[in-house]
Order: sequence, then structure tokens, then C-alpha cells
Amino acid sequence: MAKLIIVVDKLQDWAPFYQYDGVMSLPDYLKWRPKQAQRVRVINLCRQAHYLGTGYYCSLLAEANNHHVMPSLRAFNKFNRHEISELIEELPGQLRNQLAKALTESTEEQLTFNIYFGETELKALRKFASYLFEALPVPVLRVELQKKVQWQIKSIKIGAVHKLTETEQSFFAEVLERYSHKIWRLEPKNLKFKYDLAVLTNPTEKFPPCTPKSLELFAKAAKRAAMDIEHITAKDMQRLAEFDGLFIRETTAVNHHTFHMAVKAEREGLAVIDDPNSILRCGNKVYLQTLFQQHNVPSPDGLMLFKHDHDNLEKAADAFGLPLVLKIPDGSFSRGVVKVSTLTEFKAQLAALFEQSAIILAQRYTFTDFDWRIGVLNGQPLFACKYFMARNHWQIYKHGKTKTQSGGFSTCAIADVPKHVLAAALAACKPIGDSLYGVDLKQAGEQVFVIEVNDNPNIDDGVEDLYLGNKLYDMLVEDFIRRIELTR
Repeated sequence: MAKLIIVVDKLQDWAPFYQYDGVMSLPDYLKWRPKQAQRVRVINLCRQAHYLGTGYYCSLLAEANNHHVMPSLRAFNKFNRHEISELIEELPGQLRNQLAKALTESTEEQLTFNIYFGETELKALRKFASYLFEALPVPVLRVELQKKVQWQIKSIKIGAVHKLTETEQSFFAEVLERYSHKIWRLEPKNLKFKYDLAVLTNPTEKFPPCTPKSLELFAKAAKRAAMDIEHITAKDMQRLAEFDGLFIRETTAVNHHTFHMAVKAEREGLAVIDDPNSILRCGNKVYLQTLFQQHNVPSPDGLMLFKHDHDNLEKAADAFGLPLVLKIPDGSFSRGVVKVSTLTEFKAQLAALFEQSAIILAQRYTFTDFDWRIGVLNGQPLFACKYFMARNHWQIYKHGKTKTQSGGFSTCAIADVPKHVLAAALAACKPIGDSLYGVDLKQAGEQVFVIEVNDNPNIDDGVEDLYLGNKLYDMLVEDFIRRIELTR
């Protein structure tokens, strides 16, 4: 379990807040030694933020001790190297417009306010505060705005906790509680958590990779193994260093916060599922097609079509005939995947897909009643399901204007999966990595084709866990612990 340390110049600076044994002066922090292999998270609230001041030295020596500290030395250097002026000048036009709109009724010429871990008391400026915190991850930012022709940033400084008013202290405490709940969380008397795991979810996602019940079952398995679980969202990116591991349970994409969080977590030394390389490799069907060809993984015959080529229709039709399947490289849940049966249909669909991607993958169409989904974890099969096609449709998902339909499923034991299906699934994962994958395959008699490898496979209660039950979640937790111990 990570230890949270709060460093202040004077202990009296922390007097208005909850008394916590992790609050230390800088000299005491430098003498303190963590338990063996324990991760340490430091929030630096020292008064002297200038170069070679106590705040600067706190972050400098924390990084030397391999502790994860906020502000980082890089954040301090942004202030000392005048990068702030560049940030002010490069403020996106959208934010400038939001700023003008938020303050349109203000009669003042200047406005000064604080940002605490990306939050502010001024509701109209919350997006603006979040943007500044992403650029300058500092516990307290003191921002001064000035109105000339339009509102602009006059100055940004590192704020000091000991200068906060009583009202500001209350809001700071509320935000810190949300940002780092460790200060207020009381551990059960008879249980000491050894590991902290962040589970990234999106409560508003339409097709999440886990049901609420499956997340609950995973949390219970983690608790049995002395692992503490906390659900986080995209806005918690700056908190990642508090944890030992990150489990991404939100649909991933490369040009997306899920990928950025995976990268940051890996840099912070966390065990990550799914890791950035897996997201990169699995997130592009063109890449997978090339990878499968290089490693002799059985897959449907495919051809890359380029936007500016004039013979795409003839090339694909001559190679595979009709019907065939067209795919954008980064589609998910059957989106961006179409079947074309005529040249007219082919031409229209290709033009539409080229609006989304410069390369389209064309594949030979093979009809089957179901697709195999083999779950693979650390190079070993985890679960096996048959996903049947949606009624009167050629795919598992049938997306309508108002609703999405899906076919049925059948979960079975790994021992009941044909050996050549398992072998193809494991062969497909081997060049990608050792993370958690869901391999989609089609079986036509003795022939097997790997359609794709998903880096963020569904694990829904009553579906993927139907055969193994709680054991599936225990296996996931055990593998996370193995990964965490390896990082240490």
C-alpha cells in the first residue's frame, strides 16, 4: 500500500486540517524511511516555492529518493524558466472564449482566485481551472486575471497553504479529501491492505467492458487478497502515483485519455492492464493484420485500401470477390465494420469510411453462426465463450438508430475448446504482449481464423465468468499482485 506524506515548512501550517501522521516538516521527511518496497506519494506544501527554496529542495530530494511528488521538479522549473508566459500566450481560443463568457457580467477589471488540485470555488471557471492544473500540476495555484480588450491571465504563482482564509481552508480540505482519500480513510482493524489498485471506469459509457456486478465481484476478490480498490475516472490522472496498479475498465483508444493514463501509470512504475503497447497494437486492425501475417497467425485474407488509390474497387473485388468486409482500423463493438455485396454498395461504403481513415482494411467474408472469444491473461487461457450473431444479422452487435441488439452466448470450460482454436488464440497474443486480451476467432470446420485481438475484453457477470465464477476474479487479482511485485 502506498504511503502518503505531506511536507510543510512548519507543522502549524497544517493545524487547521485533519491531524494525520503522514504530515512532516522537511527535515523530518528527509530522515524518514519507508517500509521495504513501499511506494511513497509526497504532496509538497512547503512555503518557499522559488529556486533553491525549501519547496524546490523537497521535490528535488523526493525525486532523488524515487518518491512520487507533487509538484514535480519539472513543474517547479516551468515557473523558474518563464514557461508560464508561453502557457499564457498559447491559451487555446476555446478557453479564451469560455473565460470571456464566464466573466461577461463582471464589472471588475481584475480577478484573483485559487485552484486546488484542479478545482476552484468559481463554478464558471472549472474547465479553465482543470486546463491549468493539467499544464501545471501544483497543489495550490494562485491565478490573477486582468481585463483589457478581453480577459487574460496576468500571473500564475504557486499558492501557499498557510495564507488561506478559513473559507479557503475548508474548500482546500474538501478537494484534498477527494483528491487523496487516504488521509481520511480508516483501515479496518484486522486488515492491512498491502496493495492499492485504481480501476478506471466511465460511469456514462454506453458499452462498458464490465458490468457493475462484475466490478463488485472483482473488488471482493481484491479485498480477500489484501488489495484496496478505488474507482477513478479521467479527471484523476494526476493521482495515479498514489496507486500500485491501474486496471482500465473503460473502452480504450489511442487518441484518448485511456491511453494517456496508461502511459503515465507505466512511467510512474504501476502495474497496468492494459499497458500502452497493448492498446497501441490491438487498437488498429491494419497493424494486427500485418502482425498476423508476419507471425503466421491464421487470419482472413486481407488487403489494405488507400484513400488516394483509384483501383481500390477492382483490387479488392478481384482478390476476394463479393461479399467482403470493410473495416476502419480503430472500430470497436462492431462499429466501423460493414459488409458489402455489390460494387455500388462497395463504392458508397468505401467513400464513407475514407472520411474516417486514410486506410481501410478489406477482408474476405466468412459466415459463421458464432465467434469464439478466448480470454487470455499472461499468455494463458482464462475463459472461453461463443458469441452468436444478432438475429437476422451477420455480426454479434446490430446497431440501430435507437437501440443496439446483440446475439446470445455460451460459456464453456477451456478444456472443451478445440485445441486448434486455443492454439490460434495464444499464437495471436504472443507477439502483442502478456496482458489481458480477448481473442475473436471464426471456426469453419477444421479451419480457424483470428479476426482480432482486443486489449480490453468484456468481463460481464453471468457471461465471461459463468463457468469459473469467483475464481476468474481471483485469477485476475493474483496476476495483478504478481505484476506489482515484479515492478518492486
